[in-house]
Amino acid sequence: MQGNGQESKGTSNSNRAKQYMYWNSNKPLNPYRPPFPEPGNSVEYIDLDKDGDPDILKTTINSFPVQWIDDDDDMKESDLEGDIDSDCLMVDRNKDGNYGSYSDVIVDWADNDDDNVADMQIYAEYVGEQEKDTPWGPGHLMINMDMDKDDIMNYIDWNNFNLRGWIHDGRADFYEDYLGQSLFLKIHTSPEKMNDLRLNWENPFLFYDPDNDGLTEYAIRVIDNPVRGKPGDKYLTRLTGNVSWISMSYDLDNDNAPGNEFDFDMTVNFRGKTGFNYMDQVHSFPAMRGLPESDQYFMDPRVRQLTELIYPNHKSIHNLVFERGKWDEVYFVYDEDDDCERWERVELCDPKDPYITGKRKGGLDNNPQTDAVGDRGEWDLDNSGKGNLYVSKFDGKIHLYGAESGYWRVDQNACYYQGMGGLYDGYGPERLSVDVVNPFPVIKYMDTDNNGFIDRMEYDLDGDKNFEQIVSLKELGIDDNCPVIKTESLSYDDFTSLKSKVANDMWQQATIAMKVASKAGLNVKWYAMLMHPKSIRQKYHMGFWLQFYLFNDLLDLARRTNKKEWEIDIAKAYYNSNWDKLLDYK
Repeated sequence: MQGNGQESKGTSNSNRAKQYMYWNSNKPLNPYRPPFPEPGNSVEYIDLDKDGDPDILKTTINSFPVQWIDDDDDMKESDLEGDIDSDCLMVDRNKDGNYGSYSDVIVDWADNDDDNVADMQIYAEYVGEQEKDTPWGPGHLMINMDMDKDDIMNYIDWNNFNLRGWIHDGRADFYEDYLGQSLFLKIHTSPEKMNDLRLNWENPFLFYDPDNDGLTEYAIRVIDNPVRGKPGDKYLTRLTGNVSWISMSYDLDNDNAPGNEFDFDMTVNFRGKTGFNYMDQVHSFPAMRGLPESDQYFMDPRVRQLTELIYPNHKSIHNLVFERGKWDEVYFVYDEDDDCERWERVELCDPKDPYITGKRKGGLDNNPQTDAVGDRGEWDLDNSGKGNLYVSKFDGKIHLYGAESGYWRVDQNACYYQGMGGLYDGYGPERLSVDVVNPFPVIKYMDTDNNGFIDRMEYDLDGDKNFEQIVSLKELGIDDNCPVIKTESLSYDDFTSLKSKVANDMWQQATIAMKVASKAGLNVKWYAMLMHPKSIRQKYHMGFWLQFYLFNDLLDLARRTNKKEWEIDIAKAYYNSNWDKLLDYK
């Protein structure tokens, strides 16, 4: 009996070609390929279309019954496996005699440009029958496209046929194809529950490699949130054809490299009930259509009958976000402690309590993927700023135009590490530092006049949950208006140029601050560790902190010497990025 309980139509033959136990079967080594059939297991061939050559190869791998469908009609009766340019592997994981059914897995390769090399891989994991009425999870439908022709797509544990999307070498060299110019479409449900298999939930996840170094410089995540049905509905997972959530993440200084494969610095996130409709973003993939005679093996053959997919691509997404999109909110996060080695984005902070920490507990790191401490989050909850940016005078950093508020939980030494591998896939604790055991400084940002620019900062430097220092730009007589940077108009080169300018300006101000402090009689050599930046990131990081320490030392000096007027002038110089003003101070 075959997939749907019906005996397959066609002629069969079997063969016990000389076989050996494959050397890397169920060993604690990476299984880069499936084992060959075990000795003693027969290999059966079925000719579905009766053209004299096999279309199905049936055997057993690691005790799992499997069958290969020969979609490109090149299988021979001496073969022990199908090919991975156009064939389909079906795994009967629950060993009930059915394929493409509950608890099973299929891995399907497609060659859409006829070069005899797969450019697409489809991974479908079906839920167990006991979970057939759940609209979301478990299960997978994930479609990878090899845009950069490196032959890397999904990473699958071929011993048990599980998808392992988070396994990596070193800190961030992921085996799944997140590196370089790439894309995938993915949903956490099994295909028979979906109303339209041309659509997807992460639809798509886009990775960009503008400098062609094989690494990812920025990534865009596109979300179509499905309507979740109830038991008895024909389709439990109903995709809408509308995008309601977008994240755009950038490695602003392009400092990724072997050993530091992912180093995103900033994420801008758009959210909206309306978003935009993408049903006109149709892409033809005729090779997705599998051998029609093999449809009998699938409880829902639609996954093999596709010839097109609908999603925004690398080129169209930008205009769709900024021209067609109707957004309600914009979130912004900056990885100030530079510890993000996640593959998808700097994870977003939620506009919640600045001190509560922990997964789903109501703090900034309510999302368990968020860095517990170290990132700066800002939120424009009415989309007044349209996702645009500005560089502030008060700290020289990139901020979200239109943000009503923001917080920065300071983690100078990156104690609370936002690397990948602590949340998923058997790597262990959810963070390298699960519990936040020490107090952390917090800086609060506010736009009190609703003009789109932050004008008030509150500092809790001892982490006692009381803001002991409050600074108002208005009270200092500093204009908070800054040139608005139109995010829509920025290319990746523009983003890196922006970061370079911010970092260089930051360092230039720091060098002037050192002169001011030295002239005032302070021994700046105490801060020698901050005086020798060797990269754009270090100019940004050291330049900020060197100014911050010298500013507070100068304030301390003014207070100890009872120079109230000088104290005000120091604050005006620091918060206006104008240390030059103090060089001639008497």
